[in-house]
Amino acid sequence: MADEHRRGPWTIRTSRRVYDNPWIGVTEYDVLRPGGNPGIYGVCSMKGVAVGAVPIDADGSIWLVGQHRFPRDYYSWELPEGGGDPALPPVESARRELREETGLSAAHWHEFLQTDFSNAVTDEIGFGFLAWDLQPGDTDPDDGEMLEIRRVPFAEALEMVLDGRIRDAFSQMMLLKADALGRRGRLPEPVARLLGYPG
Repeated sequence: MADEHRRGPWTIRTSRRVYDNPWIGVTEYDVLRPGGNPGIYGVCSMKGVAVGAVPIDADGSIWLVGQHRFPRDYYSWELPEGGGDPALPPVESARRELREETGLSAAHWHEFLQTDFSNAVTDEIGFGFLAWDLQPGDTDPDDGEMLEIRRVPFAEALEMVLDGRIRDAFSQMMLLKADALGRRGRLPEPVARLLGYPG
């Protein structure tokens, strides 16, 4: 890029792609900082969008997926989630992730969360959905996933967030927002009934 332009209070003088693979790209910007001093800014761009689901069973239980996470080398309990094609409606990618990771399909979907992740260094956006009226099926994980599936009461999943057993930020956000909406009477009526909140 040859011409300077503004991004909020930042002036971008030049930019160059310094890394690229099928999932992420890193761009380094030569900038003037808001205070006027020169500097650089690195942004990690995602090739897809993040999608996640809170799959709710007929008795109010939800489904979690356990897997080892490579970047921080630990085992993580999470809601079903993954990457989606930005050319598709996010709900379509969420349906695929739920089916691949748990074997479940849901008759009803409701988007209830949009969020930015680490927005100082990445442009990744996430879409969270409530999914209910579930039907079982076969899982189809990709070759980078060795998954364990667990069905737990919604209240236990909330405790897992509070006591640190669920550390994944996207899962925490979805579970805590579902609880907050439920306490305020703002969940879809069937979901409120399943989770035991006032309608």
